[in-house]
Amino acid sequence: MKKFGSLLAVSLLSGAVTLGAYKFFLEPNNSGKLTLASPNYAKNVNLGAENIDFTAAAENTVHAVVHVKNVSVSKVPSNPLMEFFYGYQGSREQTQIGTGSGVIITEDGYIVTNNHVIQDATELEVTLNNNKSYKAKLVGTDSKMDVALLKVEADEKLPYVVFGDSDAIKVGEWVLAVGNPYNLNSTVTAGIVSAKARNLSNNGIQSFIQTDAAVNPGNSGGALVNTRGELVGINTMISSPTGSYAGYSFAVPSNLTRKIIEDLMQFGNVQRGVLGIEGRELNSSYSKELGVKETQGIYVNLVTKNSGAEKAGLTKGDIIIQLDDKKITGFAELTGYINTKRPNDVIQVTVLRDGKQRTLPVKLTKKEILNYEFNGIEFEDLDTADKKQFNLKEGIKIKKVNNPEYAEYNDILDGAVILSIDGIKAKDMETVSSYLAKKENQKARYQIISKNGQMYSIIM
Repeated sequence: MKKFGSLLAVSLLSGAVTLGAYKFFLEPNNSGKLTLASPNYAKNVNLGAENIDFTAAAENTVHAVVHVKNVSVSKVPSNPLMEFFYGYQGSREQTQIGTGSGVIITEDGYIVTNNHVIQDATELEVTLNNNKSYKAKLVGTDSKMDVALLKVEADEKLPYVVFGDSDAIKVGEWVLAVGNPYNLNSTVTAGIVSAKARNLSNNGIQSFIQTDAAVNPGNSGGALVNTRGELVGINTMISSPTGSYAGYSFAVPSNLTRKIIEDLMQFGNVQRGVLGIEGRELNSSYSKELGVKETQGIYVNLVTKNSGAEKAGLTKGDIIIQLDDKKITGFAELTGYINTKRPNDVIQVTVLRDGKQRTLPVKLTKKEILNYEFNGIEFEDLDTADKKQFNLKEGIKIKKVNNPEYAEYNDILDGAVILSIDGIKAKDMETVSSYLAKKENQKARYQIISKNGQMYSIIM
């Protein structure tokens, strides 16, 4: 459970013991291909629940939502007292079983679920609504967006859901949540879309659909569908002081989920394109501080070297208000839209500059080739060799120091790995750049490990 404040908690919806291709096809046969629903122009958002028939959407969806069982094996001390007092290292294997939900998205057995549902699994099994069970293979995951792709080999065509357009759903529109809360298989609940582009992370990279459809532990990885039975989200978290449903739930939008799944199918990993800017959301107080009239949008504080944004002419002081035809009021909307794109995709970025509106075509850049600079220090993500050398799973590295003020530290800083900044874990470039953008050239305390393995704490 992740706590926000003293009361609010965001709970992953899997069982309590869980350890935690680029084209759309409309053919009836969807083996290995994701099916996109046709646009629908008849909205029902003004109708009350008594005027809407939920039965067809529920009937179609329950057969495509599966129960996911995660079996994991870990080693635990066989005698904790002996280990505590005498350092005895004996251990035994302990099997844990966690449960969640998943959604069949192709007739030949591709299933989308949450990363946290299948994390650390040594064995995965899915059970359909007709009680048939299959061993599942993990195809790939995206831990940042909490999405995972599984595959089962069935001797028959499986029922599946089609992808709807999550950008097209409206606040107030009716949706159904389908999953297996508390192992109650094929449970359907109804609610409305409470909000869109909801960000619950500190780094601003997530963009959830918020609903008031009742979901609980075990719903993780289940379907959020509209009244036509089209997939508009993957249920992921709840806001609760207790860990059980308390009125709000959150889903990964289907457009983002679809892009991740297509990447995993086609490339084996997630292709991330970046705009190449750092900035802050505007609000009344920050706008007043900057002396600008606008109170919505992203104020650009920095443009990353060699990025598409720099090449397109974005500059510090620009206010991003729109990407293509999507209005941008905050980071959740900006990152939510960018995350549905790939490197080399071109998007039209509309900015306000000196009170005038202009639109610039920006080619998204591959994240791995960019460097981020703050106070004259260039950073980059760790590569595979770095992770092996420092025995780390994540982190960022100091690539170059351009600020003469820190010349005395050059031998220490060159090639060093940053572990934390102001006590915040330096997981990756997105986390670090989002945090440093808010400091606006103020100094920070870096906990680093040098190339020779020495630990240092330096203020820069």
